[in-house]
Amino acid sequence: MPSHVLGISCFYHDAAAALVRDGEIVAAAEEERFTRRKHDAGFPSHAVQYCLDEAGITANDVDLVMFYENPVLSLDRNLTTFLSVAPRGRERWGEFADTFLARKVLLAREIRQRLNVSAPIRFTRHHLSHGASAFYPSPFEDAAVLTVDGVGEWETTSIAHGVGTQIRPLTSIRFPHSLGLLYSAFTGFCGFRVNSGEYKLMGLAPYGRPRYADTIREHLLHPQSDGSFRLGLEYFGFLDGDRLTNARFAELFGGGPRRPESRITSRETDLAASVQLVTQEAVLGLARHARELTGSKNLCMAGGVALNCVVNGQLQRAGLFENIWVQPAAGDAGGALGAALLGAHVLLDEPRRKDTEATDGQRGSLLGPSYAADDLRALLDELGCAYEEVPDPDKRAVRIAEHLAAGDVVGLCSGPMEFGPRALGSRSILADPRRPDTQSRLNLKVKFRESFRPFAPAVLAEACQEYFDFSGGSPYMLMTAPVREERRVTAEPDEASDGDTDADLLALVRQVRSDVPAVTHVDHSARLQTVGPGSNPEFRAVLEAFRALTGCPVLVNTSMNVRGEPIVCTPHDAWECYRRTDIDVLVVNHLIVTGKPTAAAPPVNISEDQQPVPAPRPADGTSRSDLFFGLFLAPLAERLGEDFRRRLAAEGVDGSAYSPAETGPTGGEFWELESLDAIGEQLRGIWSAYGFEDANALVRPLMELTEEIIGERRDIDLGEVTPYIYTLF
Repeated sequence: MPSHVLGISCFYHDAAAALVRDGEIVAAAEEERFTRRKHDAGFPSHAVQYCLDEAGITANDVDLVMFYENPVLSLDRNLTTFLSVAPRGRERWGEFADTFLARKVLLAREIRQRLNVSAPIRFTRHHLSHGASAFYPSPFEDAAVLTVDGVGEWETTSIAHGVGTQIRPLTSIRFPHSLGLLYSAFTGFCGFRVNSGEYKLMGLAPYGRPRYADTIREHLLHPQSDGSFRLGLEYFGFLDGDRLTNARFAELFGGGPRRPESRITSRETDLAASVQLVTQEAVLGLARHARELTGSKNLCMAGGVALNCVVNGQLQRAGLFENIWVQPAAGDAGGALGAALLGAHVLLDEPRRKDTEATDGQRGSLLGPSYAADDLRALLDELGCAYEEVPDPDKRAVRIAEHLAAGDVVGLCSGPMEFGPRALGSRSILADPRRPDTQSRLNLKVKFRESFRPFAPAVLAEACQEYFDFSGGSPYMLMTAPVREERRVTAEPDEASDGDTDADLLALVRQVRSDVPAVTHVDHSARLQTVGPGSNPEFRAVLEAFRALTGCPVLVNTSMNVRGEPIVCTPHDAWECYRRTDIDVLVVNHLIVTGKPTAAAPPVNISEDQQPVPAPRPADGTSRSDLFFGLFLAPLAERLGEDFRRRLAAEGVDGSAYSPAETGPTGGEFWELESLDAIGEQLRGIWSAYGFEDANALVRPLMELTEEIIGERRDIDLGEVTPYIYTLF
């Protein structure tokens, strides 16, 4: 009988599910695509059902359920943090109790109730799931595994060594010292939404100068010679406040944070350039140490920072490793896949498998659902919208290429949906990269987003070096590379701008910098998707037809969605995106739609940069969680004293900031957490091992509080991740 392992990530952000059969990936999808709530953090019921349906099984056929992180270790970190700052942090404790305790502590019970599953449920570690998601699908039998993100349990950065089916953790950097939180702090300070606006900060960086880089190095990030680092915690507010930064941070940069949706000034562009440069330096230092520790010529990467394609491109050009493979779903959604693969390869001892024709085991990351177009055809007939049916894939590719060459913007919804934040040709918007107006048109009239946002080129792999200074492959749009010198165009001096306003940025965007201006960023870089013979065949056929028609093997490829919404999933989602935007042609499987029922509707006024702030909690101290803080947490913090407060901060900047691996080989990384009694015992064991026995007095009242909150708050909505919860979880 085949073995089935279901992986789940949820109750933080980007909830997802993945299914592995006999060690091979069957399906994976993010919950947001089904619910249409961007970064949906709720339980991934729809994604789980899709995975089961794709495998042709029911929940009763699942042999093992894996959750991507360990809530007990996260609880340990948060309690330690609250104890280090109490009596401050009372309001944040209330937020934590109402969310984390309500959902993440007793997850095994939640999973069993939701899925009615009888299989064993095991919990692993956040960074181990990330690392597994990168190593196991990679083409390597031996690789250094680098994970960098905001925080997972205690770890913010980890280095491991993957060999065969085993991943051995080697060293890590622990909270609160976090490169991901540093980057997110600048994201929020520049007026973008934390935990989703980091893409914008990366795109904004080339418009500025890194004039604040020395300030960051001097005050905010203290790098060590071995690649480790510490944060200057006195400039951050996430330990005891409700924001990532504080007043001292603002003083460093001449004033408070930019208000969301206000004009972007040269300060923001220069801040973005500065933190991007420092982040690149930090990742290079970490990668250098990973090479020294493992001796491997291969590197696998995951975690939110691994989605920074500019950093990845710099790392590739540095030549520290011969080969680099980055998990396409490098954020927490990918943790579901990593957890499932860990269960299959380590707990069930399944070998690693992939299609013999494939370059890796990720299946092009086309792991989501596909749909028939029948319902859409009926709707088009009812509305009287013009369309044609072109069942022959080669003829259909030619028709699409003809539209693109004529200047049309084409929405493409066909085949399995992509897993991860990049559209790779199945849920994409395509356009001609040679047209100077393509970028501004797509940003302002199709995506309804900031004018400075760059677009990625999809290029036939064999023609990549004709346009870009890049060797190797970038099939998942995770590397940047310079446009070749001979293809560049010098901008007219009188068109130059100082980057002081949104209008100035738009003027910069409209400058022609190469013969493919729509995919050439202000610094002559491009975020590449190389499309090889083994890639999505329908998408590759469109590229080949476009080259045959125009001589150009490059297309603009961006995700099919508008600002503030997830990438489309179904033909109906694609139709709604087409109907409401300036997309000219919609392709859904064999249907090519050119007619709309009415003029495109105006965009929904969605501001994804508004930072949600929870309503103030009552300060009367009458709630159960407030009583716990006042009666247990704050008095214990006072008894522990200043020495304990310094422990978390790890004061001082001299010497390595690495910690030894917390546990041994991966076989010891799987926890059973089926009851509050078991969770309480695990906490006592952790704290006793720390020499932290005084905290054991918290366990019983904490478990009682948790049981009460779970009973009272079954309807809690975790669809929004506030700045509070971003650092707490």
